[in-house]
Amino acid sequence: MAVRAAVLPAVGAPLEITGIELPDPGPGQVRVRLAAAGVCHSDLSLADGVMRVPVPAVLGHEGAGTVVAVGEGVTHVSPGAPVVLNWAPSCGKCHACGLGEVWLCANALNGSAEVYARTTDGTELHPGLTVAAFAEETVVPAAAVLPLPEGVPLTDAALLGCAVLTGYGAVHHSARVRPGETVAVFGAGGVGLATLQSARIAGAARIIAVDVTPEKEALARAAGATDYVLASAATPREIRALTGDQGVDVAIECAGRAVSIRAAWESTRRGGRATVVGIGGKDQQVTFNALELFHWGRTLSGCVYGNSDPARDVPVLADHVRTGRLDLSALVTERIGLADIPGAFENMRVGKGGRALVVF
Repeated sequence: MAVRAAVLPAVGAPLEITGIELPDPGPGQVRVRLAAAGVCHSDLSLADGVMRVPVPAVLGHEGAGTVVAVGEGVTHVSPGAPVVLNWAPSCGKCHACGLGEVWLCANALNGSAEVYARTTDGTELHPGLTVAAFAEETVVPAAAVLPLPEGVPLTDAALLGCAVLTGYGAVHHSARVRPGETVAVFGAGGVGLATLQSARIAGAARIIAVDVTPEKEALARAAGATDYVLASAATPREIRALTGDQGVDVAIECAGRAVSIRAAWESTRRGGRATVVGIGGKDQQVTFNALELFHWGRTLSGCVYGNSDPARDVPVLADHVRTGRLDLSALVTERIGLADIPGAFENMRVGKGGRALVVF
C-alpha cells in the first residue's frame, strides 16, 4: 500500500506530494509510522543545494512515530513502540566513534546514498538524511531508531531528533555553559529557541537573544531570554553595553551566516567562547586577523548535531521534559500538513517563526 510523502525530484525543484511504495523491513531495519516531523533549516539547505543529497529524495530528518514492523535481528524495539528517529546513526567502528565522538561518525550518512523506496511509477528514491521523515511511514536502519522514554508526548518528541539535541548539546557539550555565565544566542528559530531553553536549564544568569525580526521577541523571552536585540551592525556594541562593557561569556550562533558568526565572535568577552551551530554555505566566508586572535584569547568552535550522543542524551532530555524544565511545545509555532512544507520553507527563508511541525 502506498503512503504519501513529500518528494524532492531535483535540487532546486518544488516538492511534490505523491504516493511512494515502501518495502518490508529487511534484516536490521525498522518500519515506522510517523506521528510528526519537524521542518528544519537543514531540509531547506538540502532542497536548495547548499548541502548535497542524492535525488530524487524524501527529505525530513526530525521525526517521531510508532514502530509498525521490524526486520530480522532487531531486538531493541518492537511493533507498537514509540520511537524518536536519529538521522545520524553512528557506526561504532570508525576513528571518530573509537574516540567516543559519535556525532562525527564518518559513516553516519551512508544510508542517504541508498535507494530505500520508489514512487508508484517506479522511480527510485533516496532518504534525504537517512530517515526520510516527510512521509506517513518510513523504513530506516535499526540504529536510526531510539526508544522514546515515558512521559514525552509522541508528536512533540519529533523535536528531540534534531532541534533539541542540537540546541541542548551546543550549550552543555560544546560551549559548556556554567551557572551564572552570560550567554548570547544568535537566531531564534527552532534550534535557537531550544538553545535559549537549554541556556536557562544550565543556569545562565543573563541570556540575550538576537534575531533579525522583532516578531520573535515574545518567543525568545518565553524560551528564557532575559534580553532581546534586533540584529544590526551595532549588535556587538549593544551586547557589550548589556554586560558591563565586557561581552558575554558564551555566544552561540544558530543561523549559519558569516555576518552573524562574526557578530557572535565580537560579542564575546576576552577569553570567552563562541560556538557555531548554524550550517552556512561555502560562500559564507568569515575572516579574522592574527592580532585579534592573540589579543582577545577567545575560543571559536564548530558544533555538529550539538556534539550529542542521542542514545545518551535523549533520556536526559526526556527527564527535563517530564519535570517541566524543557517545554517542547513552546518551540512549535505552527502545526502543518505535508502540503504546507513549501510554505514553511519560505518562512525560514525570511526568518519567520520558530519550528513548523508536520503532524500526521
